Amino acid sequence: MAKISASQVKELRDTTGVGMMDAKKALVATEGDSAKAIDFLREKGMAKAAKKSGNVAAEGLANVLVSGNSAVILEVNAETDFVAQNEKFQNLVKHIGEVLLENKPADLEAALAVKTDKGTLNDELVEATQVIGEKISLRRFQIVEKEDNDNFGAYLHMGGEIATLTVVEGADAETAKDVAMHVAAINPQFVNRDEVPADQVAHEKEVLTEEAKNEGKPEKIIEKMVTGRLNKYFAEITLDDQDFVKDSDQTVAKYVASKSGKVKSFIRYEVGEGMEKKQDDFAADVMNQVK
Repeated sequence: MAKISASQVKELRDTTGVGMMDAKKALVATEGDSAKAIDFLREKGMAKAAKKSGNVAAEGLANVLVSGNSAVILEVNAETDFVAQNEKFQNLVKHIGEVLLENKPADLEAALAVKTDKGTLNDELVEATQVIGEKISLRRFQIVEKEDNDNFGAYLHMGGEIATLTVVEGADAETAKDVAMHVAAINPQFVNRDEVPADQVAHEKEVLTEEAKNEGKPEKIIEKMVTGRLNKYFAEITLDDQDFVKDSDQTVAKYVASKSGKVKSFIRYEVGEGMEKKQDDFAADVMNQVK
């Protein structure tokens, strides 16, 4: 019997998308011939995923699951938006979230290696690819923990085109969800001004100062102008300083404070962001729903 190396198994796994044990069995059956091993897997219907491995999976669903003081936000991708309406795919996304929440893996690699009743989570993704007929992949996830006095806010736009997860200290679950809806609509970059990198603030201040000088404004009022414009800049990028989407007469920070709370963190996943796909105006859709 030919000796099968770990590198051969890994290469076959990467090529076909099958599990480690299946890759090894195929290599053993074909005496270490990788090309024959691929044919072997295809003949058994196990390497259908290989035909999809080069496709771009930029559609799919994002989801949020909460259990006690733990929550997970995740994105699972497919090739077309049609598959997001597939009940099997929707159930898979929910199942993956439950597995992640239960096992709390440190990263994507660890997540794919989590043991399930079908082998590993990666094995389940390969099986789903074969059954659904599109490349299915877990793109990203994040486990979030909160204190007893905190509240999670979870919001899904259009069933999972955008998913947001917030943590609000104090207040209540309804307030935390309102903030999650705002995050989905407006897409802030930071929670508050303290989170904005100092070099980013310094650069913006420099640009605004030069802008005011080029406008020919007197030196004595330039500083006030820059301060005012810097405040507008923060209102664009920081959640606390943004006008609350449900009540533009107050900022998000003031709204949460009126409920005896404070925003601690937020995460926003938009399906396919940063990937090659058609971009829709999600923000306008969300705002129309939450107003």
